[in-house]
Amino acid sequence: MELTAGSRWKSAVSETEIVVVRPGRGDHRLGCGGADMVPLGADGSDGGVDPALADPTLLGKRYEDEASGLEVLCSKGGDGTLTLDGRPLVVKSAKPLPSSD
Repeated sequence: MELTAGSRWKSAVSETEIVVVRPGRGDHRLGCGGADMVPLGADGSDGGVDPALADPTLLGKRYEDEASGLEVLCSKGGDGTLTLDGRPLVVKSAKPLPSSD
């Protein structure tokens, strides 16, 4: 799966849509809810979300995989945990601001 900066993907089993902010190193498989994600505009499968990977994806949040360097932005929330090669992506936390002492 070719993950390039700015490419848009959607879940094949839910309403979730994402935009790749920073592509990871190497070739990877991006998934949501236990199924591979498909390019925006492509048809998805009729399967359901895997109950083990049913955590919701939150609109406007950035998700990352530290091992590969991948970072994505959720442009439409929905059911299903985002995964990269089967590993769940984590919500990227905000960087703390320096103190103004």
